[in-house]
Amino acid sequence: MTEPDTRTRDAAYAVVVPTLGRPSLGVCLHALAEASGPGPVRVVLVDDRPGPARSPLTADVPPSLRSRTIVVPGGARGPAAARNLGWRAAGDVPWIVFLDDDVVPGPTWGDDLTLDLTAATERTGGITARIQVPLPADPPDWERNTASLAGARWVTADMAYRRAALTTVGGFDERFRRAFREDADLALRIRDAGWTLTEGRRTTTHPVRPAGRWTSVRLQAGNADDVLMTRLHGRHWWRRAQAPRGRLPVHLALTGAGVTALGCALLGRHRLAGACAAAWLAGTTEFALSRILPGPRTRDEVLTMTVTSVLIPPTATWHWLRGRLAHRTVRPLTPLGTGEPAPAPRPAVRERLRS
Repeated sequence: MTEPDTRTRDAAYAVVVPTLGRPSLGVCLHALAEASGPGPVRVVLVDDRPGPARSPLTADVPPSLRSRTIVVPGGARGPAAARNLGWRAAGDVPWIVFLDDDVVPGPTWGDDLTLDLTAATERTGGITARIQVPLPADPPDWERNTASLAGARWVTADMAYRRAALTTVGGFDERFRRAFREDADLALRIRDAGWTLTEGRRTTTHPVRPAGRWTSVRLQAGNADDVLMTRLHGRHWWRRAQAPRGRLPVHLALTGAGVTALGCALLGRHRLAGACAAAWLAGTTEFALSRILPGPRTRDEVLTMTVTSVLIPPTATWHWLRGRLAHRTVRPLTPLGTGEPAPAPRPAVRERLRS
């Protein structure tokens, strides 16, 4: 990757990478440094690891990027807050490119990004990349879940935003504490502000990282974020964001059937309890089969899918109810905002790397 070209000021960009210090950060930065084309004016690493005792990120930064790299402490407040710190610390540059620390920019990434940025109109607020997720022949449930990123819109795994657009809407909403829906929320607010979003030509690979047996259960926490999205953008935000609706209505129905079956059994209403239990069993079996049949069907995978298919509906229901309580006072967005006071931006503490 070459030094930034002063002749292409309008296509100048900074790269912001929020990171937890995972080994994939070094892979990401080396791919960025080795890609052809004009390089970033600045690379901002937002160190979002908790705790004061942390190993430095210096070893992950290639020599060619060190003079342009700064590290900003993130405070472990989640990816939305980390990205806000990053783009505000990047300085006066027209474009901010957000990369996840586990992606691998393609070999012509710099050239392709420059073409994306120079083709933008004055009203283009953001340009997404083409995300590729390599998969085996029979991917298990977690890998199929990650593969959905390839068809998702406006994901910040690799997303370029015009700095003026970020300033207009105030950046990411930091109430989204997980890497879920914060990108869709930002995209909708930027489009509502009159900017357009387009698809670029650069490609970035998103490898599937290892995941534990209970990952699919933990991911149900995102149902609370969906409640916040509904509060802010209305019931039909799914269509506007081109996001899949998910199985929450079915999970709610299955949980209701299970709870009703138990309640009726305790009250001695055995016929109604049996009917509700049969409905719960049929729905849970259908859910488990929908996850087992497309996968490798190994003994371990079948066991994991069966157990987690029992746990996911009540877990999703719990997080949905938790979101309803936590976000009950959130007001819908209007062209003038929500009327709620915006949090004051935190000043970024910069640390320039020394080679």
